[in-house]
Amino acid sequence: MTARTPIAYSFARERGVALCTGESPVFLLRADADPMALVEARRAAGRAFAVERCDAKAFDRALSELYSFDGLAAGLNEEADDEVGAQSLSRLIDEIPKTEDLLDSASDAPIIRLINGLIAEAVRLSASDIHVEPFEDRVSVRFRVDGVLQETVSLSPRVAPPLVSRIKVMSRLDIAEKRIPQDGRLTLSLGGKGIDVRVSTLPSRYGERVVLRLLDKESARFSLDQLGMEPGALADLTRALSQPNGIVLVTGPTGAGKTTTLYAGLNGLNDQTRNILTVEDPVEYAVPGIGQTQVNTKVGMTFAAGLRAILRQDPDVVMVGEIRDRETAEIAVQASLTGHLVLSTVHTNSAVAAIARLRDMGVESYLLASTLSAIVAQRLVRRLCPSCKQPYQADQAELELLGAGPDEAVTLWRPAGCEHCKDLGYAGRRGVYEVAVVDEGLRTLIHDDAREGDLARHAFKGRDTLYAAGLKLAREGETSLAEVLRVCRDEGERHAGV
Repeated sequence: MTARTPIAYSFARERGVALCTGESPVFLLRADADPMALVEARRAAGRAFAVERCDAKAFDRALSELYSFDGLAAGLNEEADDEVGAQSLSRLIDEIPKTEDLLDSASDAPIIRLINGLIAEAVRLSASDIHVEPFEDRVSVRFRVDGVLQETVSLSPRVAPPLVSRIKVMSRLDIAEKRIPQDGRLTLSLGGKGIDVRVSTLPSRYGERVVLRLLDKESARFSLDQLGMEPGALADLTRALSQPNGIVLVTGPTGAGKTTTLYAGLNGLNDQTRNILTVEDPVEYAVPGIGQTQVNTKVGMTFAAGLRAILRQDPDVVMVGEIRDRETAEIAVQASLTGHLVLSTVHTNSAVAAIARLRDMGVESYLLASTLSAIVAQRLVRRLCPSCKQPYQADQAELELLGAGPDEAVTLWRPAGCEHCKDLGYAGRRGVYEVAVVDEGLRTLIHDDAREGDLARHAFKGRDTLYAAGLKLAREGETSLAEVLRVCRDEGERHAGV
C-alpha cells in the first residue's frame, strides 16, 4: 500500500498545507497557513496543482481522511515481517529523536514505527487492550494480557502529543478536539490475521489517555463447543438456543467474554434458513449472513429504537448487545412473546441476579416467567502454564474452600513462572460458566416473586455454580485456587447454601 499523498503528515499538520490526489488533485491550504509553504509542498509533489483555502476545522478533517490509511495499515501490512518483527520495542524507542520538536518530518517515521511495534507486540502477546497513559514525568504503555494489565514500556512525556495525534489520525478522529472523549476504529492485517482495533480517547490532566482494544476477527467464528463449557452446561444452553422463541441472557462483568458467547450461539443458528438481526454498541465482529446494526445515541439510535426497528424486518433471531433500561427490556419481552428468539446480555454478578435486575427495571414477574429460557453467567480465569505449574497438597484452609474433609488429600497446582509464560505462571484463559435453566419450577418461583436465594437453590440443584465450576478446574490443574477466588469468590459465598 502506498501513501495517498507525497507530503509527510507532520509537514502538512505543522504548515497547514496538504495535497489531495483524487480525480481533481488540489492543494488544501489552511486559513492561517503561510502561503510560502506551498513552494515546498509543490517541490515535494513534483508539479503544480490548484489551491483551495479552508478553515482550520475543515483542514483537520481533511487531514484525518487523507492520512488515516497511511502509516499504520501500510506499516503493518508491508513492514510487519521485515521491520517490526526484526526490531525490538526498545530499539524503536531509541530511534525517537531526542529533540523537543517532534513535528518535523524526520521524527514522523519513528512515531509510526513505534505505533506499529506496539500493536505488533500486543498481537504477539495476545493482549486484548493497549493503554497509553500520559503522566507528568512519563507516558506509560500497558498491555492487558489474560485480563491483567502489565506495563510494557515507559516513554518520555514529550512523546505523548505526537503519539496520540498519530493514533487519532489513523482512526479518523478529530485531532484538533482534545476536550471531549472520542471513539474510533481501525481495521488492519498482521501476518494474514485480520484484526479490528477500537480506539477510545479520554482527556486527562496531563494529556489524552488512549485505549486501543484489539478484536481478533477469528473470535467471531467460535462455536459453542469451543468455549470450554462443561457438557451439562453446554447441553442446557444448546437446548435453549434450539427453541423457536424465548430469551437467552448472558451475564457477567465487562471483559468476561459475553459477546464471544453470544456470537458462538449465533454461529450455530446461522444456517441461512433464519433471518438473524443484531443491534450492538458497537458492532465488534462482522459476521457474514447476519444483519448487524450499530447504536448511535447522537441521532437517537438507541438499543430500544434499534430493537423496535429490526422487529419490523421479519427476524427469526434477534440479538441485543445489552439490556440497559426498561424500554429495551420490555421490547425484548414482547419480541419473545410474539415468537422471536432473543439473545442479550445483562451486567450482573450471577445468573439469577439477572432476574432481579430485570424486575428492578420494571418488567413484570409474570412476563419474565413466560419468556426467559436460560441465563448464563460467566467469567474468564487464567490457565496455569503447563510447562511450569507445580503440584502441592491443599492445606486446611484450602480444604474448607474446596468443601473437602479435613483428612482428605487434595492435590492443587500453583504458578511458578518460566520462559514460556514470561515468568507469569499463566498462559491463556478459559471460561467458567453457570447456566440457570428456566424450568417449570423456576417459572413458578419467578412468577411468585421469590427471593434471589430461593431462585438460586432451585436453579443449581444438580448443576454447578460459577464457584463450583471454578473449583473443578482448580482440582483438575487447569488453574489455581487463587485465580478461582479472584474471579468467583463472591458467587461462592452467595450460593454457599446451594
